[in-house]
Amino acid sequence: MKIAMIGAGSIVFCKTLLLDIVQIKDIGHVEFALMAPSTRHTSDVKRFFDKVKEQNSLDADAYVTTDRRDALRGADYVIATLSIGGVEANSLDIDIPLKYGVDQCIGDTNSIGAIFRALRTIPAMRELARDMRELCPNALLLNYVNPMATVCRALDDEGVKFVGLCHGVQTTIRLIAGYLGRRVEDIDYICAGINHMGWFIKLEQDGRDLYPELREKFELPEYYASEKVRGEVFRHFGYFMTESTGHLSEYLPYFRKNELARSLYCDEPDFGGETGASLKWAKRVREKYNDRDMLENEPLTLPPRSVEYGSYIIEATALDRPFRFNGNLRNNRLITNLPEDCVSELPIFADGSGLHPTYVGNLPPQCAALNLTNINVQTLAFLAEKYSDPELVVQAAALDPLTGAVLTLKQIRELVSELLDAEQKWLPNFEGKRPRPTPTIVIPSDCKRADVPADPALAISTRLANL
Repeated sequence: MKIAMIGAGSIVFCKTLLLDIVQIKDIGHVEFALMAPSTRHTSDVKRFFDKVKEQNSLDADAYVTTDRRDALRGADYVIATLSIGGVEANSLDIDIPLKYGVDQCIGDTNSIGAIFRALRTIPAMRELARDMRELCPNALLLNYVNPMATVCRALDDEGVKFVGLCHGVQTTIRLIAGYLGRRVEDIDYICAGINHMGWFIKLEQDGRDLYPELREKFELPEYYASEKVRGEVFRHFGYFMTESTGHLSEYLPYFRKNELARSLYCDEPDFGGETGASLKWAKRVREKYNDRDMLENEPLTLPPRSVEYGSYIIEATALDRPFRFNGNLRNNRLITNLPEDCVSELPIFADGSGLHPTYVGNLPPQCAALNLTNINVQTLAFLAEKYSDPELVVQAAALDPLTGAVLTLKQIRELVSELLDAEQKWLPNFEGKRPRPTPTIVIPSDCKRADVPADPALAISTRLANL
C-alpha cells in the first residue's frame, strides 16, 4: 500500500497519522511518500519515523519528496494537510481585518480570514485533484485542510473521491460524556450539520434523553464558565454543537463584534477566544523550533491510536472492517433542510465497498438556520475562487456574520481590496483584479430629491399618519 501525505511538513498531523496507520492490524507493507515544497520539516519527520520503525520492527518505509506527482503516482490513499502561505499569510488574515475592527481568534473556517485562506488554498487543492485523476484515479483523498467545507466543495467540483475529516465530533462527545459522568461508549448520539457547526440532535443512553441533564449542568456557573460561547448558543438554540469558544465566536455575530461582547464571552486565554490565538501559537512554535528538530525528543514507543479518523477509514476500506464516523461530503439531500450542493458533516459508514453517508432528514429549524448563515459565505467564497471574481469576494465577506456585524458595506469593500493587495503573491488568479470602487456619495444640505415614483409603502404610511 502506498500513502501519499501532501503537506507532510505539518509535523503534528503527519506524525499522529503515521503512527496511527502503522498500527492497523494486518495492513501489510506500507510506503509513505512525505511530500512538501521543501524538506525543512519532512526530513525531521522521516528521521523520527525511521527510528520508530527500527525500535518497533515496523513493516513500513517512508521517503521524502518535493514533487507532488511523484508522491501521488500509484497511491492508494492521499492525505492532505497542506497550508498555503503559512504564518505569513495567516498574519495578514488576522492583522489587516483587526485594523478595521474585525477581531478574529482562529480565522480558518468561517470569517474574513477563512475566506482568504480558501482563495489561497483551493487552487492548490484543484491541482492536487487533477493530478490524482491522472496518477491515482482510484485513490481516496482524506482531506484535513481548512476551511473544510469550502475546500471540499472544490474537491467535489473536481470529481475525485474524497472525504473531509475533523476531530470536532469525537472530541466533543468525550467532553459531553465528561460533563455527564458517563462513558463515551454508553452514549447513543447523532451529530449532523456542517464542519465546526455540527449539532448533537440525538443524545441518549438506553433510550433515555440526556439533554435535560446536560441543560441543567449549563445553568451552573462552573460549567458555563468553561464554555461560555458554546454554552450560550446551547442555552438559546437548544442543542449542543461541536465547536469550542475560540472557533465558534467567529462564526456568529453575537460574541466578537465589540469590546463588551468580547469581554463577556471571549476572555479566556489562548484558544478560549483570545485575539489571534492560533496565530500566536504558530509563531511561538516557529520561534522555538526555528533551527531545531521538533521531533528529536519524542518517544519512540508506539502510543495508542489517536482519535483522528484517518487510520480507521483506511482500515475499513482496505480490510473491510466497517467503521462509523462523521465526515464531510456533498450533502445530496441527506440533510433535507440544507442545500443539496453544500458540504455537510454527517454520519458515514466505511467498509470494503467504500463510503456510505447516511440519511439524516431535517435538522431542528433553528440549527439549520445558523448553518445556512455559514453555508452562504462558503458558497460565495467557492464561486469567487472558481471564477476569480473580486466582487464575489466582497459579497462573501459581506455575508460573513462577524464581518457584517462590525463593518459597513463600503468598509468591507475596502478591507477586501487591501487583503487582495497584501496577499497577491498567493492569489495569482486575482492578479490585476480588484473590487470596483464605490466612492461615498455626499448629499448636499440643499439637495432636492429626484422626481421619481414614491415608494408605495412609504406613501401608504404617510397617508395614514396624516389621517
